[in-house]
Amino acid sequence: MNIHDQSLPIVGFDQLNRRGFLSNTATALGSVALLDLLGGNRSYASQPAIDPARPFIARAPHYPAKAENVVVIFCAGAVSQLETWDYKPDLIPLDGKPLPGGPAVTFQGPAGNLARPQYKFRQRGQTGKWVSDMIPHLAELTDDIAFVHSLTSNSNTHGPAENFLSTGNILDGFPSLGSWATYALGSENANLPAYVAIPDPRGVPQNGSNNWGPGFLPAAFQGTPLSSKAPIRHLRPTGVSSAADEATRSLLQNMNDRHLQQHPGDGKLAARIASYELAARMQLSVPEITDLSSEPAHILKSYGADDESNPTRAAFARNCILARRMIERGVRFVQLFNGAYASGGELNWDGHSKLKEQYDKHAAILDQPAAAMIKDMKARGLLENTLVVWCTEFGRMPFFQKGALGRDHNPDGFTCWMTGAGVKPGVSHGMTDEIGQKAVQDIHPLYDFNATILHLLGLDHERLTFEHNGVQRRLTNVEGHVIHEILA
Repeated sequence: MNIHDQSLPIVGFDQLNRRGFLSNTATALGSVALLDLLGGNRSYASQPAIDPARPFIARAPHYPAKAENVVVIFCAGAVSQLETWDYKPDLIPLDGKPLPGGPAVTFQGPAGNLARPQYKFRQRGQTGKWVSDMIPHLAELTDDIAFVHSLTSNSNTHGPAENFLSTGNILDGFPSLGSWATYALGSENANLPAYVAIPDPRGVPQNGSNNWGPGFLPAAFQGTPLSSKAPIRHLRPTGVSSAADEATRSLLQNMNDRHLQQHPGDGKLAARIASYELAARMQLSVPEITDLSSEPAHILKSYGADDESNPTRAAFARNCILARRMIERGVRFVQLFNGAYASGGELNWDGHSKLKEQYDKHAAILDQPAAAMIKDMKARGLLENTLVVWCTEFGRMPFFQKGALGRDHNPDGFTCWMTGAGVKPGVSHGMTDEIGQKAVQDIHPLYDFNATILHLLGLDHERLTFEHNGVQRRLTNVEGHVIHEILA
């Protein structure tokens, strides 16, 4: 039979000649190589191998990290960018005038007239960055900060927006940023939680523990809520002497070890035992780290922790000292909250109706302690390996709400910033329009902000995944780009 006989009814006959064979062989070999890369190269999929008996053992990042630890200052309630970091002088002559073609109704209700910044701005430091007088202590640090002025959120509602900032999804049930970080990297301290959440002295944020929850990651990677005012509940036994408690723990450890030997490979059992053992070690470590009596008087004063005239500021200041102490002892991720739940703006930054009056109170609580923490960490050399992030779930509109003295929610353009390890100091990236309503230059969804944090920890946000319900999930969903312009 002659294979070149054109009358033969052979499917794919054209592939049987020499040219077709060589062409298709080359393509096939390339496909085989690609499949090998995708299947065997950690560059494309990196679900870390977790030992259930030692879930927090330190693990290597994808590439050399600039930051080993993170402190996130999360200002709940949506801080107005127009009263803090994003100076819009064009609003001053427009104060009290309607916005031509502006929205008649926004999230909370009818829109009113444009409103000038409620605080005076002035230039700061060597960079001449314009920052509000509302936060004079933090304003002193602008030469060390990288601002991103063009962030956007996927929600204009506090709960879902907190979720989006913390977990990359507006829905409940997804892992928080700190959970992803500790899942990937573990911890350098075996006696403290790898991930600590420090709620505001006034209460938890709108979406509560979703902000530090593990979602579908193993439960070991959830944040542990802890504060200087209220350390972990039920940590110390009552009615039992220290000697008896130690003997009991020793007996339990022996029994657990024998039980685990009888059930090798039982990951859930190993994880439970590991959690009990960490709790036992924390009985010794947590009381020590939350006892601030060893802090010098000048440190307490610099933070405002000794301020009897403002107990809430003093309590937040102690939380800031606790965050620094956590980082000193190798805790991987600390989430420090400023602002609590929905309260008409009385307990957080939700300035709908009395923005200036309420921000005076909130700024007094935030400013000195947070700035002192950053200065203290820098003086101790901690910022060489620690990333400090300031963030809020969205921004505020350039006009007041009708009949009120406050601004409505604005997810279309707002500011967050970073300082410390791996961050380019004294830069301002991105831009909102002339009245601060929408991001118009170098627009970044919050996916990009979280991707950048992971990048500084040595983690590729596209490679850090976890299979859930048949889908390879990640913090940045199917989006996200590192903001290289703010990196050193």
